[in-house]
Amino acid sequence: MLAVGWIVQSRNQAFELDPADELLSTCGLAKEKRPQDWSLEEKLNIVVSCAALDDASISERCRERGIYPHHINQWKQDFVSETTSSHSKAQAEVRTLRLENKTLKKELNRKEKALAETAALLVLQKKVDAIWGNGEDNSQ
Repeated sequence: MLAVGWIVQSRNQAFELDPADELLSTCGLAKEKRPQDWSLEEKLNIVVSCAALDDASISERCRERGIYPHHINQWKQDFVSETTSSHSKAQAEVRTLRLENKTLKKELNRKEKALAETAALLVLQKKVDAIWGNGEDNSQ
């Protein structure tokens, strides 16, 4: 009967929060929050705050937040691997972009030379026509 009374009481009135729980709820770290629902910023904050703690303190902090220590370890590995993989991806992307830039510059240079040659031939053709006249004009 005691459990039934407690359930009815919990439905009828809200639990009073102690100051520590109010602080957690204002930070967005309420106990009801699942680990999947945490934002990257919240995950990073908990990883950083647990970095200097021993296992017992980490476990205590995890119980306060409703998560397990393996969540913190996984998040830490995720952040480290994201950083290294994003760095290597950035280097590969820079290398690819440089190669593409070099190829495009070569192609542009080739096209500029072809355009300059065509323009020079056109100017020479106009000079020849001006000096000797057009071959079509003499035949008439």
